[in-house]
Amino acid sequence: MRWFDGMDKQKTRIHAMNASVAARRQFLQQAGALGITALLPQSLVWAADTEPASQRIVSIGGALTEMIYALGASQTLVGVDTTSLFPAAATRLPSVGYARTLSSEGILALAPTLVVATEDAGPPAVLRQVQAAGVPLSILAAHDRFEGVVDRMQQLGHLLDRTPAATQCVDKLKADWQRVRAPILARKGQGPRVLFVLSHAPGQVMVGGQGSSAEAMLHYVGARNAVQGFQGFKPLTPEAVIAAQPEVVLFTEQGLAVVGGVEGALRLPGLAQTPAGEHRRIVALEAMFMLGFGPRLPQAVAALDQLLGKAMTL
Repeated sequence: MRWFDGMDKQKTRIHAMNASVAARRQFLQQAGALGITALLPQSLVWAADTEPASQRIVSIGGALTEMIYALGASQTLVGVDTTSLFPAAATRLPSVGYARTLSSEGILALAPTLVVATEDAGPPAVLRQVQAAGVPLSILAAHDRFEGVVDRMQQLGHLLDRTPAATQCVDKLKADWQRVRAPILARKGQGPRVLFVLSHAPGQVMVGGQGSSAEAMLHYVGARNAVQGFQGFKPLTPEAVIAAQPEVVLFTEQGLAVVGGVEGALRLPGLAQTPAGEHRRIVALEAMFMLGFGPRLPQAVAALDQLLGKAMTL
């Protein structure tokens, strides 16, 4: 196939690309490491890799990569995308770039026998090129809910011939989920009104609306999404922020760093004129931990619940 022409050049390009994303990875790791290690319970462990690799897998999506480690199949990984930041060992694997802006050359240069991705991966033309090159491609539904995490774990177990390990992981997920959710469901009264702000760059500030992964997390901790009337994410406007009157504003740690910390957040349009701004209730969690919907979802819900509860005491 034509995509394999000049493979040596492609490998050189992939090495260069890996170096270019190293700085970004280091920043994200440093921003999230404290939150991850402080919140991860000792009981959350990964299965041991006891068998030699029979597959060469490229994993596109941080949550899928975490699941492969949880299944004890990390020795099959030959490449990951830039959202694969946990566990730390994943950051030392060759990178194929950001999940939504992939290149077929970067993926094919690693000679994978299987590419796994969620439906968020793209662009579609690149995925078609990978398939046309004869590489099996498995697209798993994103579905940012607990049930989606369970489904993806089971599907990966089947794809990687790790069904018993997947069953064990799912059993543990369900037990952890019950333990975390029980006290939340037992609480009476309404939770706080929370505005989720997503920022990739100072000029790219979005808020999470209905059906977003952020809203799903808020519902899981009994909080209310302060903005309604639209699906997904849309640009932040001062009028919408003031009308929402959030009691807490939630960022990813990476996003809060981009806007300049709490002081920078308070300078965002309209935010200072809200209860959250007046009381400086600006909080954050590491992006993939909070919104990845991977095997750490129960721990992420527990951490978010604790974080919002603490903010409301300010």
